[in-house]
Amino acid sequence: MGWIDVMATLFESQAPRPLADRLRPGTLGDVVGQDHLLGDDGPLRRMIDAGRLSSIVLWGPPGTGKTTIARLIAERVDLSFEPLSAVFSGVADLRKVFDRARERRAAGRGTLLFIDEIHRFNRAQQDGFLPYVEDGTVVLVGATTENPSFELNGALLSRCRVLVLNRLGDDALETLAARAEAEVGRPLPLDDEARAALRAMADGDGRYLLNMAESLFDLPEGGQLDAAGLTAAVHKRAPLYDKAQEGHYNLISALHKSLRGSDTDAALYWLARMLTAGEDPLYIARRLTRFAVEDVGLADPNALPQAIAAWEAYDRLGSPEGELALVQLVIYLGTAPKSNAAYKAEAAARRLARQSGSLMPPKHILNAPTRLMKDLGYGKGYAYDHDAEDGFSGQDYFPDGMRRQRLYDPGDRGFEREIGKRLKFWDNLREKRGGA
Repeated sequence: MGWIDVMATLFESQAPRPLADRLRPGTLGDVVGQDHLLGDDGPLRRMIDAGRLSSIVLWGPPGTGKTTIARLIAERVDLSFEPLSAVFSGVADLRKVFDRARERRAAGRGTLLFIDEIHRFNRAQQDGFLPYVEDGTVVLVGATTENPSFELNGALLSRCRVLVLNRLGDDALETLAARAEAEVGRPLPLDDEARAALRAMADGDGRYLLNMAESLFDLPEGGQLDAAGLTAAVHKRAPLYDKAQEGHYNLISALHKSLRGSDTDAALYWLARMLTAGEDPLYIARRLTRFAVEDVGLADPNALPQAIAAWEAYDRLGSPEGELALVQLVIYLGTAPKSNAAYKAEAAARRLARQSGSLMPPKHILNAPTRLMKDLGYGKGYAYDHDAEDGFSGQDYFPDGMRRQRLYDPGDRGFEREIGKRLKFWDNLREKRGGA
């Protein structure tokens, strides 16, 4: 090692390390919140104790220990640890790893290839792992925050065991907070309510909790923060929002579910959180429009026009004036009667369409533009509804041989109460006129 390398190593060892890195577990027993995998009866523990480690995929939310577990497994079973990130690596990097793994194998040593964000590799790259996984050149440990069923090749998935990591619970997060206090040598400047709020804000992400704790330790010493003080302090130093990743989806989910629960005030809060964090208001407008048709539907037919109007108003006014249109829309949707009957009707109709295959429409509702089609009975017996009593013929329009299905079942809220009355009226007429 040259003088420059020695100095680089020396300076690197003296560089400050984030609290989350300093508290990274040193043994599998130090990992918190994953006892279902690492406990005495856990599948990963049994694999390690038996010395028969197969390729696995660790699926779980951020900050639950996927990378740490992979590294500790490699140490425990005496495999060389080769970490790669699918975000920053390509085919050339994989080839180098596989070449090194073959050399080690020839010398009698195995390799654990850890690929973080494995779902980011495309299908061809995933297929490239298969020969090396099958012949034992590497033991593959992939980590992903996405559902492996959707993101990984079937061939690769069939050769790996998927192990699900849980979001860290309250006890596990409290354990991490206590470890942080022991590492720094002083308690977090929080009262009991604020301490509970800190765990709630972490939302199961241990790394996130430690990052927030590090921000709190940087505050001037003396005094305790209550929950409001914690929120103000952490928001200034560690924003809880990432427009491209989980924070983005967490807050839009919070807004959507608050509206669904008719909690207008909470919905306004989440809207403000998103706008303050710099979310694109047009994205919010699009999601609110979706909410209008999915969760309000025909319980209030004006919800969709209100959503489109707010969308257009923002598009024309821009920020900040146009944001008031989004505020007004949130209030309208939050206080509107709710129904997901149309949403459920779509799912039921799609399901029925898949099950029924390619059944033809009944001939009486088919047009007959040619003589042959008329001879085959197209259009025969069709009753023009406008000529019928009550403007309703009562004919059946489902395919021949298919029993009538009730796909749209309106609720008893808002305007859907009136729709339900109409459907019941037509059901009675259809039964009387033989169309049932």
